[in-house]
Amino acid sequence: MKIGVLGTGNMADALGTHWARAGHEVLVGGRDERKARRLAARIGGGAGHGSLRAAAAFGEVVLAALPYEAGAEVVGELRAPLDGKVLLDCTNPVGPGFRLLTEGGPSAARRLASAAPGAHVVKAFNLCHEDVWRMTPPVFDGRPLAVPVCGDDEAARARVDELVRDTGCEPVAAGGLDRAGLLEATAALFIGLWVAEQADVQAIAPPLAYASGPRAGSV
Repeated sequence: MKIGVLGTGNMADALGTHWARAGHEVLVGGRDERKARRLAARIGGGAGHGSLRAAAAFGEVVLAALPYEAGAEVVGELRAPLDGKVLLDCTNPVGPGFRLLTEGGPSAARRLASAAPGAHVVKAFNLCHEDVWRMTPPVFDGRPLAVPVCGDDEAARARVDELVRDTGCEPVAAGGLDRAGLLEATAALFIGLWVAEQADVQAIAPPLAYASGPRAGSV
């Protein structure tokens, strides 16, 4: 698969490295092509580099690893090369005080979809710190990390599911793009609990067998 990467930051590095190791063709695009060249060299696997537009034109899947504040503007400038492609959004609109910056408005993923209406936007990879995505693979207590995936186009979701598995994780169908805001709100909640309270958020949810209430005879 050809994967264009918009951005030269930590998420671009972590995910791009996994995908290059899995045998995908990766091209890193940035406003500063020197940074793109350095990141491509670090990713390895023959990864290429170029401008943001070059990455958008190259990829069958295009990862938007961009700051929330810049994402919609950048994607809007690239809308034509993104037509018909999978646009994978991993950003978190989380601000000071772990506040959700999109509160009362469209999700970050919806903003990208509005900026590039011809693209198939899929939300994934937004619930963990970039260093988790650098793990090979992210497995905890013998279980691969589960990655919720939101999107409206079945074929686009299937491609992202493949890329999730290439990181050593398991995709979880999380609904259409209308549910991407729930993923972003979950990230804001989790980040606040992790950072401010040092809380183990895994302890919030009961095991699946108890999700609908206690099993018979357990109380």
